[in-house]
Amino acid sequence: MRYDYLVVGAGLYGAVFAHEAKKKGKNVLVIDRREHIAGNVYTEKTEGINVHKYGAHIFHTNNKRVWEYVNYFAEFNRFTNSPVANYKGELYSLPFNMYTFNKMWGVVTPEEAAAKIEEQRREIQGEPQNLEEQAISLVGRDIYEKLIKGYTEKQWGRECKDLPAFIIKRLPVRLTFDNNYFNALYQGIPVGGYTRMVANMLEGIEVRLGVDYLENKEEYDAMADKVIYTGAIDEYYGYKLGPLEYRSVRFENELIDKPSFQGNAAVNYTDAETPWTRIIEHKWFEFGKDEDGNDLPKTIISREYSSEWKVGDEPYYPVNDEKNGKLYQAYKELAEADDKVIFGGRLGEYKYYDMDAVIASALEFSDNELA
Repeated sequence: MRYDYLVVGAGLYGAVFAHEAKKKGKNVLVIDRREHIAGNVYTEKTEGINVHKYGAHIFHTNNKRVWEYVNYFAEFNRFTNSPVANYKGELYSLPFNMYTFNKMWGVVTPEEAAAKIEEQRREIQGEPQNLEEQAISLVGRDIYEKLIKGYTEKQWGRECKDLPAFIIKRLPVRLTFDNNYFNALYQGIPVGGYTRMVANMLEGIEVRLGVDYLENKEEYDAMADKVIYTGAIDEYYGYKLGPLEYRSVRFENELIDKPSFQGNAAVNYTDAETPWTRIIEHKWFEFGKDEDGNDLPKTIISREYSSEWKVGDEPYYPVNDEKNGKLYQAYKELAEADDKVIFGGRLGEYKYYDMDAVIASALEFSDNELA
């Protein structure tokens, strides 16, 4: 069988392109080394709860085309992300808003909050030299110490003084009582989970799972005119210029025989002593109910641990610093010299992409490629 396109990776980028190519009458084969579709947005139903197996995925976008596109494949609920920060048992509202400032300082008016932040920001004179100075220059010492420092150091595995300032270019400071984390017009979770949504995208398309493209690259390349590769670009080239850096995440899942553990979908643990970065309670993404509207009697939580990545681990977040940017550019030059393979998605483009940006990128590429 001869294909117009071989799509390596059944995540969002691959599924969107495969769907668009099939719509244009192209013959497409999608393969994935995992035993499931949907990549990192994969959800699995357990005890009636759609568990986000690779961490919380909350869809949010201001892009109307993308929102209408995903709603073609799934009905979205009205979930709004309002995380809570737990600092040694003290609970704070995120993102930083009047609830946060009232708890932190006892201030009641926006004017009082703004004055307190301004007073603490003055500690940093001149251009911030690292992430610690950048954060203090934006929100002051108190918020930095309680809500940023420990969490950030766990996430990156480095002290804030050793991290570049640009990682925190800006921090949301709201002098209102709005605790909607994403400042996006459209937001929600697909009813029934992301796996169902991606399955709808891939309907009628040949998909082979548990297949490692790089182990049988020549055989698969011979099957198609073009390859859309959504895996890691450095792995594709056998790390011949050296591996790019990523952060990895480990999840500890626990089924608990009670209706609620923390009463919120996401609680960030911002002190340094707690080993995990956050706890996700999956049932609250769908308001604690099953698809028939019944209350779920049990709950499932996931503790997330950030870790250093090494070759062979699952890459999650690209470390987009200057050194890795230069290395990626070198790999990109190799890719541009190859007219058979196209790299796309978070790992293929070495970008920290939100889901809507992955879909927008795949649609833009499809528009040009399939015109």
